[in-house]
Amino acid sequence: MQPPSIRIYDPTLRDGQHAVRHQLGERHLAAYAAAADRAAIPVVEVGHGNGLGASSLQAGRAALTDREMLRTVRAALRNSRMAVFMLPGWGVTRDIDTAAGEGADIVRIGAHCTEANVTERYLGHVNRMGLEAQGVLLMSHMASPERLARECRRMVEFGAHAVGLFDSAGHYLPKDVSERIAAIRSEVGVPILFHAHNNLGMAVANAVAAAEAGATILDACARGFGAGAGNAQLEVLVPVLERLGYRLGIDLYALLDAAELAERDLIGANLPRIDQLSIVSGLAGVFSGFKSRVAAIAGERGLDARDIFFELGRRQVIAGQEDVIYDVADALMNGKMRRDADE
Repeated sequence: MQPPSIRIYDPTLRDGQHAVRHQLGERHLAAYAAAADRAAIPVVEVGHGNGLGASSLQAGRAALTDREMLRTVRAALRNSRMAVFMLPGWGVTRDIDTAAGEGADIVRIGAHCTEANVTERYLGHVNRMGLEAQGVLLMSHMASPERLARECRRMVEFGAHAVGLFDSAGHYLPKDVSERIAAIRSEVGVPILFHAHNNLGMAVANAVAAAEAGATILDACARGFGAGAGNAQLEVLVPVLERLGYRLGIDLYALLDAAELAERDLIGANLPRIDQLSIVSGLAGVFSGFKSRVAAIAGERGLDARDIFFELGRRQVIAGQEDVIYDVADALMNGKMRRDADE
């Protein structure tokens, strides 16, 4: 039986922003978008790493406004569709209006894995704008397959044309992915998507597991460019899927050229790698984007950053709760001081 077609969704120009503190400029965006378009990558996503409306002191100021990023990438795409990502709370409906006005074709609305209800207003608004609406659940390892399936079904009821999961912490093994995608497939009749992170070196394997379980939209970035240890590596995932018989329609040589351009012009010294904190954040189930802040606070306080990550995992901290890092550091400091006093 012929495997189904897979739609590759490339968030290099959005998730990759995390690795360079959201400082990609017009030249970077235009060059990579044009290269991705030449490779016939179906969807190119662009924006601040945290999505529409997120450029701020808390999340990091982007080099460009949302409108400037959208306009730059739209001008570089001839065939690929342009997508954006939005987290309610960072972005609002007027940000969706801006994206639509600048030619976005797809809007992804994200929510914590047990809070699909917050997407209702925004998925409905995307539908009313005549765009493709996608609903995604973040930190999805924190919920059971059955709960994730119910949350995805709710997003379909709200108007999502596709739904799926982000492995935000890079915590999954292939079996975890298979179980969750299969559960969602049993509940919804729309395409299912999966976004892998590479903290444990499993991103490509997990993306393949998602495809084999029924996902038909897979995220991957050039050179794995993304937060923390990065994402599934696009120029690896594509030929692996093609060897397995999936139909992608992507030009391999042009794809490899796009990856070379990304490493040379976008990534530079910020090439994602699996270091000790990436591994620990994956094991602990903590959002990869916390790595720099955890390392900085640990250095300031004379603490072991690994201890901070494991305690954040025990507290089930999610993106947006960065202030808890300080609480954890204070608690560990107090414990350390008590132990020192006892000695």
